[in-house]
Amino acid sequence: MANVSDAEDARSAMFWLNRSLVGRTMSDVGIAFLPLLIGVVIVLWFARDLNLLSLGEATAATSRINVGRVKQGILAGAALATGAGVAITGVISFVGLVVPHLIRLIWGSDHRFLLPASAILGAIFLLLADTVARLLFYPIVLQTGTVTAFLGAPFLLALVLSQSRKGLS
Repeated sequence: MANVSDAEDARSAMFWLNRSLVGRTMSDVGIAFLPLLIGVVIVLWFARDLNLLSLGEATAATSRINVGRVKQGILAGAALATGAGVAITGVISFVGLVVPHLIRLIWGSDHRFLLPASAILGAIFLLLADTVARLLFYPIVLQTGTVTAFLGAPFLLALVLSQSRKGLS
C-alpha cells in the first residue's frame, strides 16, 4: 500500500525535498504570501527591541521592555514566516545564514535595517541561485539548494574559523 495517492503527489513531494524552486508557481506564492507577510511584520515590529536584546536580557529588561513577550513575539513571527516559506520552497540551505551575516558585516547590526535588508537581499540571492541552477549546465537543471550550499558552505567554514580564532585570542 502506497503512502502517496498518485505519481503527481510523489513528484511534488520530491520537488519539495530536493530543495528547488522548479515546479513552483505564482499560485504557490499566493498561498504563502499572507502568512509570510504577517510573520515578517511581527518580527519587524520588534526590531528596536531586538537591538536592546542584543545587549543582553538584563540590559533590555532595564529599558522597560517585557523580555518574555518580545522573545515570544519574535519566535512566533519568525516561525510563521519560516514555515510559510519552507512549505512552498522546501529547505534551501544557507540563505538564512549567508545573507544576514554579510549584511551585518557590511552595514552593521541595527535590526531596523538588518531585518528588511535580509528579507529583500535573501530573496534576490535565492532568485540568483535558482537562475544559476537552471542555466549553469543547461539543459540539466541543478537543485537551487546545491548552488546555495556551494556558496554557503565555505562561508560557514570561514565564519566558524574566524569565531574559533577569536576564542583562542
